[in-house]
Amino acid sequence: MLPTKHTLVIDDEPDIRELLEITLGRMGIETKAAENLSQAKHLLSENKFDLCLTDMQLPDGDGLEVVRHISAHYQDLPVAMITAFGSMDTAIAALKAGAFDYVEKPIDLDQLRSLVDTALKLQSSHQAAQATEKDLIGNSEMMETLKLQIGKLARSQAPIYVAGESGTGKEVAARMIHNQGPRGDGHFVAVNCGAIPSELMESEFFGHVKGAFTGAASDKEGLFQAAAGGTLFLDEVADLPLSMQVKLLRAIQEKAVRPVGSQSEATTDVRILSATHKNLTEEVQAGRFRQDLYYRLNVIELRIPPLREHPEDIESIAAHCLEHVASEYGDDLPTLSASAVAALKSHRFPGNVRELENVLERAFTLCEGDEIGIDDLQLHQDPIEVSMPPEGLEPPAEPGLPEGQGLEEHLETIERAIITRALDESRWNKTAAAKALGITFRALRYKLKKFDLE
Repeated sequence: MLPTKHTLVIDDEPDIRELLEITLGRMGIETKAAENLSQAKHLLSENKFDLCLTDMQLPDGDGLEVVRHISAHYQDLPVAMITAFGSMDTAIAALKAGAFDYVEKPIDLDQLRSLVDTALKLQSSHQAAQATEKDLIGNSEMMETLKLQIGKLARSQAPIYVAGESGTGKEVAARMIHNQGPRGDGHFVAVNCGAIPSELMESEFFGHVKGAFTGAASDKEGLFQAAAGGTLFLDEVADLPLSMQVKLLRAIQEKAVRPVGSQSEATTDVRILSATHKNLTEEVQAGRFRQDLYYRLNVIELRIPPLREHPEDIESIAAHCLEHVASEYGDDLPTLSASAVAALKSHRFPGNVRELENVLERAFTLCEGDEIGIDDLQLHQDPIEVSMPPEGLEPPAEPGLPEGQGLEEHLETIERAIITRALDESRWNKTAAAKALGITFRALRYKLKKFDLE
């Protein structure tokens, strides 16, 4: 039998206290009530609580004082704010001060029950934190500080804006916040906002009902519904058109969505995390991003440092990357020479960890033997090198991309054709084909796997 949970309710309105006590009682939760800040402090000193629900307006203070008092003296106690309808500034101030979450008056009992369930899971979320710490590589002071920040933010339901350059690992950080918090057993739904056609955005985010538009043959849940009880990560949020920003803001503030074609709203229970490689402040100033949505998403900002700011972690990150690549291709794990390590540490890596991963994967395929040398890294190679096709494969008369193909796809088409021709000419003798192509046997194996030619 699970131990009984205890909640402290702070509100000077008897009707609200009674409503909360009845609702929590039906959930098997015992409550103690306080009419003001003074009574609340006394009860906190005399009892152990699992959750605190406090009104914003109190006769001898306000809810922010409660939040600050609990944050200072009872750090493991989640506190949720009860705010007046439409008081989003108050709710945001409470979240910034350290509140776990908020609920608006008149109180939606479904939202309240969901909030309470999530808050009470906090006590059991520490195991998840231990299990996911390995996802963040690096032991520098900067990375250790970041890990501590993530652990602290995981205990809140406040929207978090993950700031950082491309390739720094913003989604990894977002997943860690999710995994280490009370929503860790729920879904983590990541969406690239820039990859959704504008005409489909509303349906993708909020779902639609059958017959809502041409082609809507059945009901479809949106991203908010898919992430129910979990976390919705909005990557490249700056790419949302202004019309969708308005609808997203409303969904976040109201904690409810209306599927396209539906006449009714459905409550949502998701935590919102967001990120973009763009400078969101500049986007707001330029009028491309709504200021009110910016303040709603950026309640708390988590900065992920670029790799050049913690080069002491490069060696451990590189070792992790090589282990992954070797495992993926079923090959022996190579080591990095001292000169290769030094070269990696001195490189600025404008593409950050993602660039480091690509450099090492390429070096893995190029190196001879079991050690990656400085030449294998090719750190100063031009980003794009297009090999001339062998005799019999003529390049197009004029530069240009085939219709419907991007650069990467086009280059891969050319590379695949060259490799296939070399294999055909060598009667699929892979050693001879690698020699003819001027690459190592390991590199050829990698490319055969990449192009599914094995």
